[in-house]
Amino acid sequence: MREKTIEQKFRAAVRDAGGLAVKFTSPGFDGVPDRLALLPGGRMAFVEVKAPGRKPRPLQLERHRLLRRLGFKVYVLDEESQIEKIISEIGGDA
Repeated sequence: MREKTIEQKFRAAVRDAGGLAVKFTSPGFDGVPDRLALLPGGRMAFVEVKAPGRKPRPLQLERHRLLRRLGFKVYVLDEESQIEKIISEIGGDA
């Protein structure tokens, strides 16, 4: 399965949960996660989408650590089977 396909399925699942999975870009600050998942109740997290088996680049991992230190949830999504769990954790249902 391609990264694009996983990303589309994630966006659809977030939408079905009543939220948004917006594309996140930050000019001048490379390595930020691909998507910002916004769920009802003010719940949010950053999601890095990868093709199956692919890992984040070192700069991406650095950005993930920074965001986590700031108190944000950050996920790496590389399998369709992870989507439900990620949405549940973001939404506070875990």
